[in-house]
Amino acid sequence: MIPRRFFWLLDAVALWLAFLSAYSLVPILHTWMEPGKLLYFPGLFTLLSPVAGQMPPLRDLFWIYLTVLAAALLVLLAFPDYGRLLYQSRMRIIVVSVLAALSGLSLVTMVTFALKGFDASRLFVVSFMLLSALILSAYRLLLRRYFLLRQRSGVYARNVLLVGQKSAIDWMVRYFRKYVSPDDYCLLGQLCANGDDAAADVPCLGNVTDLGDLLIHHPIHEVIAIQPLSDGVWMEGVIKACDYMGVLLRIVPQVLLRDPQKLMTLYPFAALNLPAVVLTPPRWDADMLFVKRVFDLIVSGVLLILLSPLFLAVAVAIKLTTPHLSVFYPWRVVGQNGVEFTGYKFTTMQADADERKADLQAKNEMSGPVFKIKDDPRVTPLGHWLRKFSINELPQLWSVFKGDMSLVGPRPAFRHELERYEFWHKRKLSIRPGITCLWQIRGRNKITNFDDWVRMDLEYIDHWSLWLDFRILVRTAWVVIAGTGS
Repeated sequence: MIPRRFFWLLDAVALWLAFLSAYSLVPILHTWMEPGKLLYFPGLFTLLSPVAGQMPPLRDLFWIYLTVLAAALLVLLAFPDYGRLLYQSRMRIIVVSVLAALSGLSLVTMVTFALKGFDASRLFVVSFMLLSALILSAYRLLLRRYFLLRQRSGVYARNVLLVGQKSAIDWMVRYFRKYVSPDDYCLLGQLCANGDDAAADVPCLGNVTDLGDLLIHHPIHEVIAIQPLSDGVWMEGVIKACDYMGVLLRIVPQVLLRDPQKLMTLYPFAALNLPAVVLTPPRWDADMLFVKRVFDLIVSGVLLILLSPLFLAVAVAIKLTTPHLSVFYPWRVVGQNGVEFTGYKFTTMQADADERKADLQAKNEMSGPVFKIKDDPRVTPLGHWLRKFSINELPQLWSVFKGDMSLVGPRPAFRHELERYEFWHKRKLSIRPGITCLWQIRGRNKITNFDDWVRMDLEYIDHWSLWLDFRILVRTAWVVIAGTGS
């Protein structure tokens, strides 16, 4: 989804496009509206009073654009669902866009009337307003259609885990199935509190004490904990686990769970229409995450195009030197919130590399669940060179483009590695994994303690900013050029 404030930029661009289009079309329209031409209507000609000859310089009309932009944004922002196109009908989008354009027309008319000496082309102003309404409506309707298609494919569905006593979870399950769209929220399962039996027919994933492990082994986006009327000491553990793993937590007082119709009346603008205390991760700003994603999308897309000749050359080299090996090595790894995905690297090891790993375990130079040895005998001669300059990592740009990874972020984990993680290790997967991070620029080949590796990932999570991402990318480029990989 596009954050609300970024729609300001989209609206400004849409109005600017309408402004330029109107400026280019007015001379043509003026020709068609002359007496004897296709669009000549005496009354309309007099009303719009097309200006003959050259249009004024664009800079002299720029104030009209600024006036319309201010008026239109005020109208658009007045509606509570501004930017939330999934919750708006097509008719509402069109009506609001027309109202925004008309408000701009009204304000320009008032300013022109106040400045009696200024002779603005009525044809230009009207054309600008019509095109503004058209372009605002068109791009919103297209975005709405795109969001709806993604919603129906399950992209926006949020997996919800219910935590509480049996009676409360029973009520919550009935409420979800009656009032909540499965396109928006999906009941993943439940955790029982105080040794209660499982409620309803939603899968029981364990006891409340298992929450920490579940948050990383299952793709959970939200936890809804129902605060009981008494004996709710387990709630402290729920809050700590969600806070540590960066998962949104809604705490719903059980005493307020009565009539759903009344709840929907009392809380019409709250998510899920539930009376809840919402605890969100404090470390990451949603708007900046959107910028990070846009940056990842643009950079990865450009690099995939620019580096395509290199990709082809590496593919040919792999087939010439090791014809029995595939060009790409697919690795099934775990990403943000325990979601598995398949990434790709250039093949740098022999076909039996996984089978030989057990025989080489004694030579492992890394403490913890990660396996790494210097001068690995399983690596092909070409693979040594590809790893030295990190060229084998470049196909991961496709995972960045798809959204499974980011350019900068903690390393994803193999499922067998994750089974050996301590709980505090798992927080490194509370954000989207990346191709590079702090460990890459702090001597990745010199790090032999997995705990130190994780501490650097957690340092990145706790101090993340766009500026930090930029610095890491610049320093990573130097590390790659220096050829310090292995």
